[in-house]
Amino acid sequence: MNKNIAITLTAALFSLTACNSNITTPDNAIGISNKEKAVAVLNSIETGDQEAIAYINPLQYTQHNLSVGDGLAGFGAVLQALPKNSAKVDVVRAFEDGDYVFTHTDYNFFGPKVGFDLFRFEDGVIVEHWDNLTVKSEQANPSDRTQLDGAVAITDLDKTEGNKALVADFVDTILVNGKFDKLGNYFDGDNYLQHNSAIADGLSGLGNALAAMAEQGVEMIYTENHIVFGEGNFVLSISEGTLAGELTSFYDLFRIENGKIAEHWDVIEAILPIEQWQNDNGKFGNL
Repeated sequence: MNKNIAITLTAALFSLTACNSNITTPDNAIGISNKEKAVAVLNSIETGDQEAIAYINPLQYTQHNLSVGDGLAGFGAVLQALPKNSAKVDVVRAFEDGDYVFTHTDYNFFGPKVGFDLFRFEDGVIVEHWDNLTVKSEQANPSDRTQLDGAVAITDLDKTEGNKALVADFVDTILVNGKFDKLGNYFDGDNYLQHNSAIADGLSGLGNALAAMAEQGVEMIYTENHIVFGEGNFVLSISEGTLAGELTSFYDLFRIENGKIAEHWDVIEAILPIEQWQNDNGKFGNL
């Protein structure tokens, strides 16, 4: 990627601020879904496609990635810092829930990474962004699955709300409150596909991994589930807690099949100490 898009982002911000324009849905966004706009913005990190800039409100863009300055200028500054032609973006999954779009992406962004991005739209343009990023594992997990492979087809749109309720209940009951005797309520026996790079398939794989962590004195604690989003058979849960005593953000994506959790992907990211924040919006602000 060259620096043209970063320069254009900054120029758009200052020119529109100077004229105090009211932002309306751009002509090139009419007839395009919010999901398509979000994917276009992510792809532009690699391609430099300047049309995608129009999908971001330059006067109201709240940033929750704590390593990035607020607003369009902060986004542009990060793009400008990328080594030339280093960025790669492959959006593997994209989902839409009301005014929100969430994506699951294979990145080369200051190194190979896997990430979830969440965008909020108003009047057809992006006004807010959250994400969770982790270093991409070089190896498959014990069940030979990667952090990104697996099912992608969106089905059961009529079951979206029920599936979101199932995941919200699972996270609260099992992950936050630790009522592991209730695990059987959420799974079809040991039929559970796992994409965490360190954990094997099935509840047995999860149990073995947790036991190994306990032996090493490593605790993974969920303290609060902030929100769930979903489209059909896929539900994303956003939570916070600690891992090995370090403040941590947990993004968990679940695929639901016949009312049970059938597949799981996650991105776990340590939360920066507040003195290192590049904006004051908080990792989970407004969720």
